Amino acid sequence: MQISANSPCPCGLPQRYSQCCGRYHDGQAAPDAEALMRSRYSAYVSKDVDYLLRSWHPDTRPATLLLDDAPGQRTQWLGLAVKRHQLTGAETAEVEFVARYRIGGGSAVKMTEHSRFQRIDGRWYYLDALG
Repeated sequence: MQISANSPCPCGLPQRYSQCCGRYHDGQAAPDAEALMRSRYSAYVSKDVDYLLRSWHPDTRPATLLLDDAPGQRTQWLGLAVKRHQLTGAETAEVEFVARYRIGGGSAVKMTEHSRFQRIDGRWYYLDALG
């Protein structure tokens, strides 16, 4: 899905995409782990695989990431709710969130995740999800 600069940002904050997650997708460093997590959600919405891989920690980054939908099984992202953002060290943080989506014509699904992030050379990266 293509997101225009003046569209509301998919991450749920009351800003236009270009003033919110779009600037991180264009290369600006996210100021904190929550902003990075929100920008990654927006990247899933727009299927920006390059950004997702760039913002993934080098120790846990997959070699490839496929977001192609099977015929008739298009993923529709419905919303994001951040439950908690917490610094856990000088260069580490955790974010708990709920993302809602639907595949094809199916029922809405809630995905709850507790993610860890690490800052390296001034940039935040998604490390992994806690069990």
